[in-house]
Amino acid sequence: MAGFVGRARELKLLADLSTTVAAGSRTGRPGKALLIRGRRRVGKSRLVEEFVERSGLPSLYFTAVGGSYTQDLAGFSAAVAESDLPQAHLAVDFGAPQTWDAALTMLAQVLPTDTPSVVVLDELPYLVREDATFEGSLQKAFDRALSRLPVLLILIGSDIGMMEELNTYGRPFYQRGTDLVVPPLNPAEIGDMLGLTSADAFDAFLVTGGLPLILEEWPDGADLWTYLAAALDRPTSPLLVSGERVLAAEFPTETLAQQVLAAIGNGERTFTLIAREAGGMSPATLSRALNVLVSRQMVTAELPLSTQPSKLTRYRISDPYLRFWLAFVRAGIPTIERGRGELVLRGIQSRWTDWRGRAIEPVVRDALWRLADDQLPSGSDVIGSYWTRTNDPEIDIVAADRSPVAKHIAAVGSIKWHDEAAFDVRDLARLAQHRDRLPGTTPETPLFAVSRTGTRIDGLKTLTPDDLIPAWPL
Repeated sequence: MAGFVGRARELKLLADLSTTVAAGSRTGRPGKALLIRGRRRVGKSRLVEEFVERSGLPSLYFTAVGGSYTQDLAGFSAAVAESDLPQAHLAVDFGAPQTWDAALTMLAQVLPTDTPSVVVLDELPYLVREDATFEGSLQKAFDRALSRLPVLLILIGSDIGMMEELNTYGRPFYQRGTDLVVPPLNPAEIGDMLGLTSADAFDAFLVTGGLPLILEEWPDGADLWTYLAAALDRPTSPLLVSGERVLAAEFPTETLAQQVLAAIGNGERTFTLIAREAGGMSPATLSRALNVLVSRQMVTAELPLSTQPSKLTRYRISDPYLRFWLAFVRAGIPTIERGRGELVLRGIQSRWTDWRGRAIEPVVRDALWRLADDQLPSGSDVIGSYWTRTNDPEIDIVAADRSPVAKHIAAVGSIKWHDEAAFDVRDLARLAQHRDRLPGTTPETPLFAVSRTGTRIDGLKTLTPDDLIPAWPL
């Protein structure tokens, strides 16, 4: 795999913004701001670097290191002086700024006034944490100077919660920037990048989470087991080390949150079982840890979807890669480091079918939500699932008009994601029985299947991996 792949939508948005900046403004404020957020190692910085290179515009790219206030100020001044901005050499005349007010004023003085430029502040949350006045300084600089210049100001951060808050009511930079979320590469992009079949692209997504750094080491056309055999033989493989780096960055001091995340990663989904797996954690402590994880979008909390309210919350790891890493890789790292990666591989192979069957469910539901207008009955505005306290019944797919309490159930479906066994009459009979116990359905509520290998039942609507991949247009 070579070159830059995917991200067509994001690159177009950046290009459109730079065109808007270049076109000027009737109000005399051509400058625009863009706040980019996304999970760590998802490729935010690489995306912006690619855009800057393609645009050919003069630019400044500064990455905060989070060491200290003075260290980042000095680094910013050096980045300005070393940039390809036409007047960058003038930065030395300003001396070493002692505040962000002074630093941003210096930036405004060296930006071109007659041609568009790009300014990138990467790892913005570090700057916000180091200096309580930084947001106010940025707002003042943007209002008084930067917005009056033909500059595209790009602010990047991996702390998703903080980046969301920066553009909320009451914060200094409120409504001054456009938000852009950079997601992982999706199954369609992965399949196109690596030359994989639709089914194999979904496997690759479940293992890598669509993280470009991990996908870069996946050989073109290689199947899952070929890739894993090679990756698990290298202690420095991104597949192994990325998980530790994510946890260290997200939870440097919050060990309880890490314990809870590990418990969910081990397969527990309910509050009671998570508490038990986490060492008998008290309800209050577990609630606080779960709130942190949900707020940072590391964990997703879900409720059953039907026409009746429910409090049976389930939790799952939001990021597919982290889900795989916690389930299979984390505990196996010492084994891999002593040169026995094949033992970890065997452990994955022994559990893979059952684990994948559960892990694919949210991915399939996401695809169905995107395809609902074309593939599902009208009124399929939300896609969820249903369960009871005893998991009898447990239904993989519920399409309804709204959530968490629906007015109308549009369709009910089952997921069978096996390599050989197709969806058969026994699976259909079980699905029909479960549908009849789902609040809000009737015997006429349509049934359908999602199957990795199709179905042997004539007339039953069945979606395969090839049908799901178009949910993410290239």
